[in-house]
Amino acid sequence: MIEKTTDLDTCRAIRREVFIVEQNVPEAEEWDGRDGAAIHLLARDASGAAVGTARILVEGATGKIGRVAVLKSARGTGAGAALIRAALDELRALPGVTRARLGAQTHAIGFYEKLGFAAYGPEYDDAGIPHRDMMLEL
Repeated sequence: MIEKTTDLDTCRAIRREVFIVEQNVPEAEEWDGRDGAAIHLLARDASGAAVGTARILVEGATGKIGRVAVLKSARGTGAGAALIRAALDELRALPGVTRARLGAQTHAIGFYEKLGFAAYGPEYDDAGIPHRDMMLEL
């Protein structure tokens, strides 16, 4: 189940576990000060436990999906795809938003392609992890 949430503590706890602890992203890079301006989504498993999160920032006609994190124990369950589909639904409901963009870790490009995104531009480093930008017209 995916829900829009204001529970930033839970979202941040998941991001801390996935990005800071597991992937060694520096705290200063993870906490960019933009959470207050974002729409936050929370994925819950069948027992109601929070297992994933994503945030959405709107910049003109583009919705940027980011900070997509699923706890290791919930990977492969469909939680990540459900988060992306819910984020796209949120963006489609916003007037004037015509496309979704995200920065994908290169190992996850295939995952996002299955959800309709197309990679563009060169590979780049973000917090020591190779990424490529991806776009989906809504």
